[in-house]
Amino acid sequence: MTKTNHHAQLQQIINTANTIILGKQDKLRLALTCILAKGHLLIEDLPGVGKTTLAHTFAQLLGLQFSRIQFTSDMLPADVLGISIYEQSSGKFTFHPGPIFSNVLLADEINRATPKTQSALLEAMEERQVTLDGVTRDLPHPFFVIATQNPSEQIGTFPLPESQLDRFLMSISLGYPDAAAERQLLLSNDKREELSKLDACLNDQDLIEMQDQVQHVTTSNDLLDYVQALLTYTRDSGLFIYGLSPRAGLALLHVSKAWAMLNQRDYVVPEDVQAVLPSVIRHRLYPVDPDATNAIDTLLRDVPIP
Repeated sequence: MTKTNHHAQLQQIINTANTIILGKQDKLRLALTCILAKGHLLIEDLPGVGKTTLAHTFAQLLGLQFSRIQFTSDMLPADVLGISIYEQSSGKFTFHPGPIFSNVLLADEINRATPKTQSALLEAMEERQVTLDGVTRDLPHPFFVIATQNPSEQIGTFPLPESQLDRFLMSISLGYPDAAAERQLLLSNDKREELSKLDACLNDQDLIEMQDQVQHVTTSNDLLDYVQALLTYTRDSGLFIYGLSPRAGLALLHVSKAWAMLNQRDYVVPEDVQAVLPSVIRHRLYPVDPDATNAIDTLLRDVPIP
């Protein structure tokens, strides 16, 4: 399949998704970028702004097997991973896979589960496999998690630990729609009905091919200097409690490549890095001043583009 066809398919996905998630094209492009970069996506926002619908929309358009887990405080790891049950007729234990054995796992309201259940996702998100009862089982390929999270100040939530947050390649917030999009939403039919009628724009092999293509997007030495300067600033500026790790730097670079490919380029420019940086680092950086709202803007402003 040619790069031209790839771009046409990707644009069709964005255009179709924009008919379901109204007025959020920039967020949809970031979400698709995360998928192209083989990453997991965290969506943090208030209930009712379209987080679950976004996850279901992409699964439908990408032609992938989809499963959803509604996380609750009484959920156990076995509810996510699966369980081995003794079959009396055969005298053996039979493994019954949990909902994690799918291409797209929607972890809905993930921070309503206890830390023990949250941690059940760690191996799956990092290694694309699950180990139970001493047996390692591979997850379907491709596999990625789209998790939604309610604001931490809401009742009944458990904060995600840093190790869990770091497994998410990107984090976005949808926010309220603008007035025009909200009016269109109020006048339209139930979006869940429209969602069920969507046709897939590609299949799993198409997606794998596109994800592999991201690896071939090139970066110049000047671009790498810019990324390193951004990392160094987070460590030395005193604005943040901890600076970005080398793994965060690799994540930023890989997402920038996916964003460049989405914009029909086979090379990365600084503007690509700037476009994706907030979504890559917002869940990894903690300002020294908890009331600071512009620390990332300061980072982008103070680090010169080569």
